[in-house]
Amino acid sequence: QAMTFHFSYENVPLLFSGLIINTPGEMAGAFVAVFFLAMFYEGLKIARECLLRKSQVSIRYNSMPVPGPNGTILMETHKTVGQQMLSFPHLLQTVLHVIQVVVSYFLMLIFMTYNGYLCIAVAAGAGTGYFFFSWKKAVVVDITEHCH
Repeated sequence: QAMTFHFSYENVPLLFSGLIINTPGEMAGAFVAVFFLAMFYEGLKIARECLLRKSQVSIRYNSMPVPGPNGTILMETHKTVGQQMLSFPHLLQTVLHVIQVVVSYFLMLIFMTYNGYLCIAVAAGAGTGYFFFSWKKAVVVDITEHCH
């Protein structure tokens, strides 16, 4: 197997021993499949972040009085985010994490074939997936955060 980048479409193994690319049509099909796998990976990362944010809606704000200057009393607010280990959201996050890890290793192994077409498919799919999915990512600004 070549250890340098090449643009071949004959005898190119793809992840499994029985999956060998031998024609331009097979390479085109593999390119499209790998492209969408990389897009799926980017979408999965963003979906997991969104799910995590939604499952942490149970944010509690606890206010407690603290002594202030000149005998005044100030209210200090603490934020608590709770998620239980044995909960459906955490179980779902665990399953999605395993899928994300497996897909990321598949993409890495595909890139390690050093086949230029497949490497381009991974990079282009990741870029396209990021473009389509990451714009929904919200920037969270915590107004209760204090800098001293």
